[in-house]
Amino acid sequence: MDIIIVGSGRVGRTIAEHLNTEAHSITVIDEDVRALEKLSDTQNIMTIEGNGATLSVLTEANVSTCDLLIAVTPTDELNLYTCLIAKSAGVKRTIARVRNPLYTKDLPFVKDDLKLSLAINPELLCAKELTRMLKFPDVESMTSFARGHIDLIKIKVEKNSLLAGKKVAKSSNILKDGIHICTVERGDECYIPNGEFVIEEGDFISFTAPSKAAAKMLKSLGIISRRRSVLLLGGSRTAFYLAQDLLEAGIDVKIIDNDKERCFELSETLDDALIIYGDAMDQDLLLSEGIEHVDAIITLMNTDEENLVSSLYAKKVNPKAKVITEIGNLKISSIFENLPLDTMFNPKHIAGKYIMRYIKAMHNSLNSEFETVHFIADGKAVALEFRVRESSRVTGTPLSNLDIKDDLQIACITRQGRMIAPKGSDSIEIGDNVIVVTKLQGLSSLDDILR
Repeated sequence: MDIIIVGSGRVGRTIAEHLNTEAHSITVIDEDVRALEKLSDTQNIMTIEGNGATLSVLTEANVSTCDLLIAVTPTDELNLYTCLIAKSAGVKRTIARVRNPLYTKDLPFVKDDLKLSLAINPELLCAKELTRMLKFPDVESMTSFARGHIDLIKIKVEKNSLLAGKKVAKSSNILKDGIHICTVERGDECYIPNGEFVIEEGDFISFTAPSKAAAKMLKSLGIISRRRSVLLLGGSRTAFYLAQDLLEAGIDVKIIDNDKERCFELSETLDDALIIYGDAMDQDLLLSEGIEHVDAIITLMNTDEENLVSSLYAKKVNPKAKVITEIGNLKISSIFENLPLDTMFNPKHIAGKYIMRYIKAMHNSLNSEFETVHFIADGKAVALEFRVRESSRVTGTPLSNLDIKDDLQIACITRQGRMIAPKGSDSIEIGDNVIVVTKLQGLSSLDDILR
């Protein structure tokens, strides 16, 4: 694909390097000559010096024939404006990085007017990932479908699990609420199980579940949050988003930050969190605020040095706590691999991976009818989401009457926001969203699921 990236900061550079390895045609636009030279010296990438929000520069980059433009400059407004100009100039799809919480909240209302394909908020993505780690530490992965209504969740079947030794058909008595097992990984093999398939200890299973029912289901399997209190060192945007999610989950949140104005902002928007104005590097303050007794500590300060030192201290005084460290410079992260740190993360890296996943789905869906694709079981299977826009061979017919291919199953149907766990008597109708899980390649339409 022909792709333009506006902005050569860490996110833009990371995306450009990844895309370059996959043989896409990449053009990077930026006003920073040195950043462009550094990129072109190490990568086979075309660079253009200039303002990517201007039509003349975009025209120089052949925007009218491009498949995708990604705007990842440091300024939200510039990213949105760039995407609007590029879309008007003929680019097929656009992605903008938008970090301001107010903009993120309003984007669903104006996304179509802005002609925006995807908006990325690195801090929000990080917060969602961190929330999952804290709420469900034993969940291997969790991905959303159907505009956030459906989760695709992967877990390991432990020795005492209620699922161990059960046939898939019998597991519905345990999972309930429309939850549907899609794949089972056993050793190096991946299976699309039928009702007679027996789940064993050590298997990794992936299943679809309504987002609202996921927590209840995981709790029934003994996969519950063991973390009831969290200390956030730093009041960054990631801290704000994370605190919102944790408070909603019933977890106590305490935030320490040395910016008085920021503390006031957080206290006005996070009613149930305890906001403390002070130095998060002050050991006496940390001890007085109970760092020794909290269940998890997350360092979200301005520098890697502060985060690393604070994390090491936190692990020393509270070895049982989950300690998560934000690292901005990925190049130095390998230096600290042998330190007693639980988890390190980088918002820009997470944003880059999310964009790459979208691009891979977009690339695979060219000349296809599916809207999104997620690779599961280490790429051995895919989950494809189709939007049914017109009648076809699969619509209006009970699923039991369809001659569906092997190594494929219809995992979920959503109709007007309601999830249907497919049974033989159900049918696919116009307007539905259908999730198909398969090991087969080359599916481009729902009709392709038939023999």
